[in-house]
Amino acid sequence: MASQDLSYQTGGAAAGQAQLKRDEQVSNAAQAAQGGASEAAQSTQSSLQEAKEQATNFLQQTGEQVKNIAQGAAEAVKNTLGMNNSNEPNNPSLDSSAHPSNPGGPVSH
Repeated sequence: MASQDLSYQTGGAAAGQAQLKRDEQVSNAAQAAQGGASEAAQSTQSSLQEAKEQATNFLQQTGEQVKNIAQGAAEAVKNTLGMNNSNEPNNPSLDSSAHPSNPGGPVSH
């Protein structure tokens, strides 16, 4: 009978150790999965931030291009209509004697 009691105790202890080992492995696996999920979330956040910065730069560059095109078109219309106020000295639009609001030309004192 003593040998039966000893075998139950030994068997019970072995089952208990196996249970502890299994619980430890499950816990380690859960921690590894959590760590992997955290890394994936961090990577995704970094990727999203980079994409946001690229989109911002793209939109800024596009806005600059549209602005430059619009300014060029406005200058072309002004040139066509003779309304361009460039700083060239031989531009007749800057000659004050050509303006009807000042028919006598520049006033000298």
